Amino acid sequence: MDFIDALRQYSSRVEKMRAQIQTEEATKTSLIMPFFQQVFGYDVFNPDEFVPEFTADVGIKKGEKVDYAIFMDGEPVILIEAKWCGAPLEKHDSQLFRYFGTSKAKFGILTNGVTYKFYTDLEEQNKMDMKPFLELNLLDIKETLVPELKRFCKSNFNVDEIFSSASELKYSNEIRSYFDSQLREPSDDFARFILAHTYDGVKTQAVLEKFKPIIKSTLNNYIGELMNDKITAALKSERQPPVDPGATEPQPSEVDEEIRNKIVTTQEELESLGIIKGLLCDLIDPTRISYRDTERYFSVICDNRTTKWLCRLYLEGKKKMLILPAAAEPPYEKESRYSLESVNDLYIFRDNLRASAKRFVEPKE
Repeated sequence: MDFIDALRQYSSRVEKMRAQIQTEEATKTSLIMPFFQQVFGYDVFNPDEFVPEFTADVGIKKGEKVDYAIFMDGEPVILIEAKWCGAPLEKHDSQLFRYFGTSKAKFGILTNGVTYKFYTDLEEQNKMDMKPFLELNLLDIKETLVPELKRFCKSNFNVDEIFSSASELKYSNEIRSYFDSQLREPSDDFARFILAHTYDGVKTQAVLEKFKPIIKSTLNNYIGELMNDKITAALKSERQPPVDPGATEPQPSEVDEEIRNKIVTTQEELESLGIIKGLLCDLIDPTRISYRDTERYFSVICDNRTTKWLCRLYLEGKKKMLILPAAAEPPYEKESRYSLESVNDLYIFRDNLRASAKRFVEPKE
């Protein structure tokens, strides 16, 4: 089984089990230890390799223990601090921070069995950085991080290689986080930077406040257009396969049978998905949005669940239609239906689509 397949399979396990797990010990045995064994390939029952309750004396405090330590060649290389799967991790990094400087381990992992935060000492040797260089959420796996996660597998583990890539990862994450925050709510500094290249007048506070919503909507719409272009280009490439001179032309009956048994996702449907992701990207992470294609309609869904559908699109034939679920907008009694001339009309229904998506936005504490 490929690493990404093992990761996805384990993600399903976590999603099914986490609601039933009520203690830290249950989290360790049901989620964390199996993760390191099934995904990263460590023998969690070998005390020479995976050591529970590893002693990490801190200053005058003796007998301090970190939950697990992974050993290689007789030396600890990774320290693991575990918490209950329902506990936020923000308040617990100081504990791992204390342990880190007392051992030869080069990496620390703080986890609640759902989220895994990976730390090292990029800023000051033998002193754990306050921010992780890599973060995995098993319920929202970012495929761009898969090659970096794979480095932590027992069969691939190399301290120098991981450390050399950690610096780029850390600052890449910082840049992404900053840009994400500006897409959601542009700061004065960011607005001033944009206006320095686009607006000749004096950048007063009133001017900044006027342009912030314009900057926000423009950038989000631009990203949506870029996504559309990439989808269109990829689709054109897929539809023009190289010609094999030695290939035998399939018989018409074979072609008909293949078409009947296969649902074809059209370019127009994929374009609609890109538009919707662009319209909602400041409200909901685009990676949470995907689709299910059926013979009757094209459904845009959240968190890969058909029950969490944002909208349904009927794009076959001349009569095109957008359908929003009940409770997405007033009067909340039944599904709302809107006629479309083309998928570009989805921009007209931006507010309606955002009302539908807000049902799946976690409230801020």
